[in-house]
Amino acid sequence: MVQVRPTPANPTPDKPQDPSRPGAQARALPPELGPNAIAVVSGATFMYSDPVGDVPAGTIGGLVHRDTRLLNQWVLTIDGQRLLVLRSSVVDHYSAQFFLTNPALPDLPPNTLGVGRRRYLGEGLHERIQLVSFAPERIRFELRLEVGNDFADILEIKTSILDRSERIQRRHSPDGSLLLFGYEQDGFTAETRVEPTRPPQRLEGDHLIWAIDLGPREEWHVDLHVPLPPGTGVTQGVRGDIADVFRHRVQDPAAQWLAGAAQLTSDHPVLERAIAQTRADMSALRMEMTLGDERISLPAAGMPWFLTLFGRDTLITAYQALTFGPRMARGTLIALAHRQGRQCDDFTDEEPGKILHEVRFGELTQRGIMPYNPYYGTADATQLWLILLSEYWRWTRDDHLVRSLRDNAIAALHWIDRYGDRDGDGYVEYATRSPEGLGNQCWRDSWDGVRFADGRIPVLPIATCEIQGYTYDAKLRLAELADGPLTDPALADRLRTDAYRLRESFNRDFWIEERGGYYAVGLDGDKNKIDSMTSNLGHLLWSGIVPQERAATLARQLLSEDMFSGWGIRTLSRADAPYNALGYHLGTVWPHDTAISVLGLARYGFRDEANRVALALLDAAAEFGDRLPEAIAGYPRERTLFAIPYPTACSPQAWASAAPLSLTRAMLGLHPVDGQLVVDPALPHQVGRIHIRGISAFGRRWDVEAIGTDGCARLAAQ
Repeated sequence: MVQVRPTPANPTPDKPQDPSRPGAQARALPPELGPNAIAVVSGATFMYSDPVGDVPAGTIGGLVHRDTRLLNQWVLTIDGQRLLVLRSSVVDHYSAQFFLTNPALPDLPPNTLGVGRRRYLGEGLHERIQLVSFAPERIRFELRLEVGNDFADILEIKTSILDRSERIQRRHSPDGSLLLFGYEQDGFTAETRVEPTRPPQRLEGDHLIWAIDLGPREEWHVDLHVPLPPGTGVTQGVRGDIADVFRHRVQDPAAQWLAGAAQLTSDHPVLERAIAQTRADMSALRMEMTLGDERISLPAAGMPWFLTLFGRDTLITAYQALTFGPRMARGTLIALAHRQGRQCDDFTDEEPGKILHEVRFGELTQRGIMPYNPYYGTADATQLWLILLSEYWRWTRDDHLVRSLRDNAIAALHWIDRYGDRDGDGYVEYATRSPEGLGNQCWRDSWDGVRFADGRIPVLPIATCEIQGYTYDAKLRLAELADGPLTDPALADRLRTDAYRLRESFNRDFWIEERGGYYAVGLDGDKNKIDSMTSNLGHLLWSGIVPQERAATLARQLLSEDMFSGWGIRTLSRADAPYNALGYHLGTVWPHDTAISVLGLARYGFRDEANRVALALLDAAAEFGDRLPEAIAGYPRERTLFAIPYPTACSPQAWASAAPLSLTRAMLGLHPVDGQLVVDPALPHQVGRIHIRGISAFGRRWDVEAIGTDGCARLAAQ
């Protein structure tokens, strides 16, 4: 999800420039918080700090709510010195604790104080600072909490931040019981309130200062609360005293949500732990919103920087999560339909019927400086929305929702045929019209994510191969819906004719005989075949657009030494000139991408090959604490012996965290067919037995059990 956008011809003076863009001026980036940084998250809110619990000024950390940073400084000191960390960790996705002590100070020996910080996100940020003295005599010291605020837009935090200081109003209560920050610019408003339960002895600017006097073994604490305003994506959080929250003595909406998800046990401990981590991550990444009379939940793309509604990422995650239950798929379909394109807008790349790429809520978006309200620069989300609609219906037989979304489905089809196919050649192409738009609008959306084998950048517009596969699949699936709940047999016939015509032309125009045979990653604006070999071959198998007689060739290519790293399938073959083991889309392994290949291999009957790749990806999960990161370096496994993450990879990132669900589904051969769950297992011996309890399908609960090639699905006992 790194998004490198073309530099606008006439940049707006107050617009932040991304220094990774060609032509941008070099400037110092805000420092990271280190490899052990702590992030807690709830819905569209996160608090990102260093391991001490601090947010030093000038870093990328802070409290961010709906894409606006409400705190950019939150530093605890004793007699002017920062504390030392003993241990800190996330407890639940919304909570963390920090155990600290003091360094050597002029009037205080080291390790004299035990300092604890407990932090959780609910309807706001809650933090308890707790001190205990281990000194043999009474001690006195000054405790200071340095508070700062810049109201930065999340799109600026990692690049160049506008100076808003002249417009930030500070209205603090004289006794320090409330720090109030306000900001307004061109109709955009934001507010931060800091409320301590124990007023400080004095204020120095925005800093709270307590004079502490403790006897031996005496304790002292203060609670701080930063309330958050409601809004889209804000999830109902835990409420209660901090001690009760950490001891799980309060009602936890996340736990309630998880109680409705299926549970897996297996003889393979890594698979079992990876699925358990997936459950936790899906709960952590869920967003909630109310549309009409319905409260819906859906997955955000990743934490901490992508806690928002995406098109492609959210759709693929929801597709994978159907094995857990249909709630996220339903929410995703409704939320994206609600913001479906209605007009042509060059700045946002909006077109009628198009499904969005990304929504942002910060100042730069609300003031029209950046195009994310929403931004529509994606050529595949519209097809993926139709695919998810079909898959949701196959799992639920929810005719009512499908019929209620009929107009959206027809509008999506109209976009594919009229706006997606820009030149009438039968293929969906992309090219941005926005000065802030994405150059590549496929899943390989970095600026150099689509290349010729010799390294050349293709000219726009580009028709990538997997988008044609998605289009083929979407039309066949919509034809199934037209025969079913939409009761439109004429539409079904037309869609099948369109799909078969696309399949025939695609296999003629994208196929390359050289190098043993494969499909070009795309056609450029001059209809030249972009001849690099990529993991998109697996997407083509998943879509079904590949003739059976060519499937073995693709399976062989995907499992070749140049494509298969031993941990997963590289995004680009090592034989191609742009290959880089650390290139974002030029040789890394993306777990969701590899999982799609696993589904594609299984679809065409290559179960052994699918299992080999699935087991490799599970091995990679074990390397990262049972959670797959966004991307993994493409180094050969035999060379490194352990998996290496891509620098700055999101973790958890939704479609990577959900990838083990796709692997499990492929091994089980799990499919909804005519109101029944069907299993056709081919479990590798390393996995042993798999048992899934409580799969939600067709309004009932199912249990699935399998070992080897034997398996069954049965209604769960009530």
